[in-house]
Amino acid sequence: MPIPFLASLVFDGLPPWMPEPMNIVKYTTAITAIAFTKWYTSGTSNPAECDLHGRVVLITGGTSGIGAVTAFELARCGAQIVLLTHAPSDDPFLVEFVQDMRERTANQLIYAEQVDLSSLHSIRQFATRWIDNVPPRRLDTIILCGATLTPPGSARTETAEGIETTWMVNYLANFHLLGILSPAIRAQPFDRDLRIIVPTCSAYIASPPLDKVLDKKDWSPKRAYARSKLALMVFAKTYQKHLDSYKRPDKLPMNARIIMVDPGLTRTPGMRRWITRGSIWGLLVYMVLYALSWLFMKSSYMGAQSILFAAMDSSVGPGRGAGGKLIKECMMVDCARKDLDDEEVAKKLWEASDKLIEETEKLQAAKRAKAKKEEEKRKEEAKRVEQVEEIEALVESIKMGKAKEAAAQKGGSKGAKKSKSGAKTAAK
Repeated sequence: MPIPFLASLVFDGLPPWMPEPMNIVKYTTAITAIAFTKWYTSGTSNPAECDLHGRVVLITGGTSGIGAVTAFELARCGAQIVLLTHAPSDDPFLVEFVQDMRERTANQLIYAEQVDLSSLHSIRQFATRWIDNVPPRRLDTIILCGATLTPPGSARTETAEGIETTWMVNYLANFHLLGILSPAIRAQPFDRDLRIIVPTCSAYIASPPLDKVLDKKDWSPKRAYARSKLALMVFAKTYQKHLDSYKRPDKLPMNARIIMVDPGLTRTPGMRRWITRGSIWGLLVYMVLYALSWLFMKSSYMGAQSILFAAMDSSVGPGRGAGGKLIKECMMVDCARKDLDDEEVAKKLWEASDKLIEETEKLQAAKRAKAKKEEEKRKEEAKRVEQVEEIEALVESIKMGKAKEAAAQKGGSKGAKKSKSGAKTAAK
């Protein structure tokens, strides 16, 4: 069969059903280019996988996007997962989410704790409960995937505590959480491989300098997001130095490592919100042009690979060089800005953050105390009103009882008079 077919091609030319050679070349080239582009933009898969049974992982942002994939993969490897979520642990969606993850990973050690990253008070409540445990609770990995952004063209927003939302959730919440958890981190045994993974974004490259105040006039969603990521990276490097300076009672070196991770461009809910500008029309355009986002952006699964590499690979753990390194595409890379290592900038950022937290917490504590006092006053007033109403009701019932008694006595005397007059009439 092949020989007659080849002979027919030589003597008779191409059969009518076969496409023109140039068309074959065009289509093959186009398909190859698309496949190569997709392969390149999908990034590198995590080459490391290990048994994580017995390890405890705290993760923020673990219910959507990259964080959800990370939590799922770590749970699949046997880790105990503690999801720090905005919603309370009895929220119906969260209950279903946790149960579904338990079933799909065959791992029952998945829990949720409420931690609102937009509230310093909520963060302090959780972190204080965690460190108050005696003996110290086991802690192997902290992954800070929780983040937010404001869509382009949207107005500047503030949290209920009066802090700009992007700065609070992306940077200050992590600063506050790790600051309070420091005793728990330092108390871990020397042989524990403790990793603090800080996902970031290449947007930090375009950030204005941290020593320049971003006031309301200069604020924009892009600047706010980039600045929060730059601040987070500066803090991550400074926090590693803070941990390294601690002198352990056993005289052994610090076993905690800070690892920054750039997942790359990923089709997460946050990225979709940014691209669509948070509008219905933008979402429609995104759906029409979805093929482009599919081609040039990673899936959430591929975006999580570098984070999983940072959590599992033995080459980035304690004893493998200094911490504060940046990982991208499952390999260590250099940071693109020199001011990340500027100690003066880091010192000013740390002091300013501490001062902002202290002032905000004092103000919010005073507000909560005032609100509590007003609530107690309202309760006392309501109780007093209730008591007055009960007394008035009692007085009214006593009056009614006396009125009924008087009426009964009056009716009895009239009956007695009638009976007497009847007796007299009978006698006559």
